[in-house]
Amino acid sequence: MELVIAYIGFIISAYSVIANDVIQTLGTFISSNFKVKWWWLWFFAISILTATLCYGWYMNDGDVSYGRLANIPLPEKLEWWYLLAPIALLVITRVGVPVSTTFMILSIFSSSVIIEKMILKSIYGYAIAFVFAISVYVLISRRLESKFSLDKLDKQAKKHYWLVAQWFSTGFLWSQWLIQDFANIFVFLPRKLSLEQLILAISCILLIMAYIFRKRGGKIQEIVNQKSNTKNIRSATIIDLIYGIFLFVFGNINSIPMSTTWVFMGILAGRELAITYLLNKSKIKYTYIIIAKDFGKVNIGLAVSVVIAFLIQYLK
Repeated sequence: MELVIAYIGFIISAYSVIANDVIQTLGTFISSNFKVKWWWLWFFAISILTATLCYGWYMNDGDVSYGRLANIPLPEKLEWWYLLAPIALLVITRVGVPVSTTFMILSIFSSSVIIEKMILKSIYGYAIAFVFAISVYVLISRRLESKFSLDKLDKQAKKHYWLVAQWFSTGFLWSQWLIQDFANIFVFLPRKLSLEQLILAISCILLIMAYIFRKRGGKIQEIVNQKSNTKNIRSATIIDLIYGIFLFVFGNINSIPMSTTWVFMGILAGRELAITYLLNKSKIKYTYIIIAKDFGKVNIGLAVSVVIAFLIQYLK
């Protein structure tokens, strides 16, 4: 029975985590490549995923979480109520609300000390990403994000260079996100996987990824689509590069898991505020509303995860 619960938890977590967080890493990629057949985008994404997963498994002696589950042991006995968190995340994902999958999934397995550290690291991540994005886009918005600049790009051959750059930046970002969030996906499975378990897990994830790409990211993709210029290749490339660098530097300061959703929302909020302030100041109030609304959505996940964590402690 425990084995069944473990694999059901893994499958639901894998779909929910990837589907909810796809806007962070592949959202701008999907949005700006809407003319490309979905299976080419899928093949690109699964190639990097498989390489990152196998590399982590080989280098860390079967630990695909890159050490992020080292302080979050698998319970001695998996009961049915551990499935409450991934099921809740599945429902929220289907509704189209971006939440922190880290808080939703890992909090039920973590001690209060670890949860506190995850929350603090995520809050710092949002704040620093917000300021970092504002700083970057204050410098580049007039040159790279104005309507004149984007229209000019569409008419130039240089657009092909940006297309190549975007695929590289997306690949880098996707690998860094996977290193952070494999812990959320594999928390229901043993901390060290056998070769057979690894192959089975990869097969399940590849099928899940195919469904997500076939749906072009699903309902939650709307979060990215409503932001300024995200369908433009150059804008998408810059977002991916900034986010990837931030995850590489800040995310690897220590092995404490953090909410990549909060970091991504911080980058989008800082970017949107800087662009609106410099290029379309008349809509600044509308931008504040969008930022507040998105921030409220990510806090839903935190609130639900805390409630579920307390509920599971009560059931224990």
